[in-house]
Formats: sequence, structure tokens, C-alpha cells
Amino acid sequence: MSRIQLPASIEAAPAASQPLLEGVKNLLGSVPNLFRLTANSPAALEGYLGLNGALASGTLNPQTRERIALAVAEINGCDYCLSAHTYLAKNLAKLDEAEIAANRDGSSNDPRADAAVRFAVKLVRERGRVSETDVSAVKMAGYSEAEIVEIVAHVALNTLTNYLNEAFDTPIDFPVVNSKAA
Repeated sequence: MSRIQLPASIEAAPAASQPLLEGVKNLLGSVPNLFRLTANSPAALEGYLGLNGALASGTLNPQTRERIALAVAEINGCDYCLSAHTYLAKNLAKLDEAEIAANRDGSSNDPRADAAVRFAVKLVRERGRVSETDVSAVKMAGYSEAEIVEIVAHVALNTLTNYLNEAFDTPIDFPVVNSKAA
């Protein structure tokens, strides 16, 4: 049970959140609990959707975005996000079980993606305080400066959702995956 209200329907959400939730429903076919929870603050929902949408049309491919989400969720122990991103990784990004396991362990079986995932993990563990060597390693793997900035932004976006779900104990509405920390 969530520690704060989950609007039972789009109509039960704050008025300013309702059109945003309608957009989520049109895009996904349903409104997952994360969005319903965040709808309690129309400003937070608008900010989350805005950043998520902007990054989705960025330079990182969907597979790398899901790899980062899995690694960050595992570090932060967020079962909601692990469940959601495992589902997305399998069904949308078409990552296999071995890749998902590697991502949850902070790496990738793809050499280029491995650099991005390891950099994301370093960002989380070091709270953003990465070294020139860390940045150079991602550049040497072929990532542009725009892509490196997006990796940082994806870490921030995923940390936001991890914290929302953990702080408020969002009920998981995806096939459940538990973090290793659980």
C-alpha cells in the first residue's frame, strides 16, 4: 500500500495532472502506478514527463537507456523500477536475460554499452563525482559529449523515479523483480 494517495482514476487526480495522465494512457495504453503517484504534484509529473520525453528523443538508443535504468535501480534497491525496466528491457528494447543480468550487475555484454553502464554506476556510487579518467573511458568507447551528458541525465531521471517509488512504497504493477539488496 502506497504511503501517499494513488489517484484511483485519471478523473480522481488533480485537474492539472489529468491531461498529462491522458497522454500517458494514450502512449502506454494504461497509467502505471508511478505516474498516478507522481500526479499528486502536477509540477512533478510535468517535469518528469518533460525530461523523460526529451531524453527519449535524444541520442542514446533505447537499449542503452534501459541498461542504465536497470543498473541504477539495482544500486538504489528500487524493486518498482527493476520490475518496470526489466519488462521494458525484454519487451521493447529486446535485451536478453544475460544482458539484463549484466546490467543489474553494473556492466554490459556489449563492449560499447559496457562503458556507458559502468559510467552510470560510477555516477550513482560517487554521487556525480567522477574523474577525468572516468569521462575519458566513455569518450574512448565512442560516446559523444552529448551522449555523455545524456547518460548523466538518465541517471538523474532514474534516481528520481527510484526515490519516488521507494519513499512512497509504490505498489508494483509489472511482473515483480526484486533487487539483490532486498
